[in-house]
Amino acid sequence: MYVMKDSEYMFVFTGPDGSGRKTVADAVGQTLGITKVPGYATRKPRPGEVDGVDYHFISRALYDQMEEDGEFLESIELRGNKYGIRDRDVARAFEKSGSVYLILNREGADILKEKYGDHCIRLFIYADRRTVEERQRALGLPEDVIQAHLSRYDYDMEYMSQCEHAFENYDLAHTVFDITNTLEKYLNRGLVDKD
Repeated sequence: MYVMKDSEYMFVFTGPDGSGRKTVADAVGQTLGITKVPGYATRKPRPGEVDGVDYHFISRALYDQMEEDGEFLESIELRGNKYGIRDRDVARAFEKSGSVYLILNREGADILKEKYGDHCIRLFIYADRRTVEERQRALGLPEDVIQAHLSRYDYDMEYMSQCEHAFENYDLAHTVFDITNTLEKYLNRGLVDKD
């Protein structure tokens, strides 16, 4: 397991599917120059997802072998698919920048919080149920995937109170601005006007 230095942070974007957590996370990461750590998934890419950017999409057999070899920092199974973050990828990302960001569901976020404590900052991104449903339909996700996500909505929303920060996401620019200001306090680079 990668051992973080005092000044390093792992920012974990979480929240219900359709909340915009990926879009927000990528915009914040780009704004702050923080390296993204994409996870591994055994499912097929969804509309708009890019292999190696959103996830590394791999076979179940390869995933199981990597897991058996102890390569994953965290690994979960959700709706018959496996998802994990590779320890080596986290270490490489920290070499590029002093902090990293990941996009995970609550189960993965909990595992990393347990491992890294105060150096793992969970950012909960959310919107109301109707909005998340509309966003997923606009992406062209299959109906069964949308319904599976909506069946977890209340469960995912309960996680908000356990996260260090929560941001309602209806206006992307506003949300990114708020999160960027929040994360600057951790990064302590003196880029934000404190007034």
